Amino acid sequence: MPIQILAPTPALPSNTLQHHIHISEDEEMDLDDDHEDEALSRPSKRQKTIITPGEIITSDPQWMRGHGTFASNSADAELATVIRSTLAGTLQKTNKLLSVVPLRARYTPEIGDLVIGRIVEVQSRRWKVDVAGALSASLLLSSINLPGGILRKRTSVDELNIRTFFEEGELVVAEVQSLFQDGSASLHTRSLRYGKLRNGYFITVSGTGGGGGVVRSKRQIFTIQTAGRGGEVDVILGVNGYIWISKHVEPEKDKTNVSITRIEDQVSASMYSSQNDDIGPDTRREIARVAGCVRALTENGVRVDEDMVRRAYDASLDLESTEGEEGATYLGGEKGKLIVDMALSASG
Repeated sequence: MPIQILAPTPALPSNTLQHHIHISEDEEMDLDDDHEDEALSRPSKRQKTIITPGEIITSDPQWMRGHGTFASNSADAELATVIRSTLAGTLQKTNKLLSVVPLRARYTPEIGDLVIGRIVEVQSRRWKVDVAGALSASLLLSSINLPGGILRKRTSVDELNIRTFFEEGELVVAEVQSLFQDGSASLHTRSLRYGKLRNGYFITVSGTGGGGGVVRSKRQIFTIQTAGRGGEVDVILGVNGYIWISKHVEPEKDKTNVSITRIEDQVSASMYSSQNDDIGPDTRREIARVAGCVRALTENGVRVDEDMVRRAYDASLDLESTEGEEGATYLGGEKGKLIVDMALSASG
């Protein structure tokens, strides 16, 4: 059977294009400099919250296309100004630049981010760390605190004993120190807040793009005073979507006075111990409660930060007081949505 080549379909007329755009010319003519940002940020009748691939964003030539968008190379001047989306996400506007933030995306490291990673490979002078990015991050032996002080010289003995500090499969909290040309990150743990993670529960959340998830905030590490005999629970929110919820352990107080500029001298070998402490059932229950609150926030597309986690935890306690012990058994589904609504109403 011969192959038949059909003629291309004609382009859409201009009135059809204007019906599908998110930012119409009529709306922009009515915008002044004071109300322009507000109109673009709030969803209107023509503007959808989520943009699908190939959907027309605008046809006004005053807008520039950014990440997640493309413009056709048509000879028609009217079609050449049409900006479309290349992925599913939410519209973001920066001055006259339009970009689409994906709903789900791999973590893109930025300098200063607090991340939680898992050791995937041990090399001679470094560790390869999985931080939920496109490439594995690197943690150099010179970027960690060793027993004996921060200024202690790294020797060949330290290289031979590199597995005594971190091994494959262990979790570590660190900070992004620098970025390589290929986009991978270099980490460091030169702080008493960073290092190996113990005595807790690991959870991953999605939505590091535009659909909720962990957001960058002033404090990524905080402590929650739980109800009953649960004690204090530490929460570490990694910007890469990895979260660690653990029992709070008071740091060891040295009897000798240590200068604040030499606080790294307090690092001891116990800091790299993989042995977990004894955790009581009440503390385990509260750790599970906090984890359920984090999952409820993520499932309902709400940002995960210190304020929302605390409000969701308080809402779960109120729900338990009204429904009894069964109110804290499962915090997902309709019950999780109720907790999130209570947390949002408390914040409003």
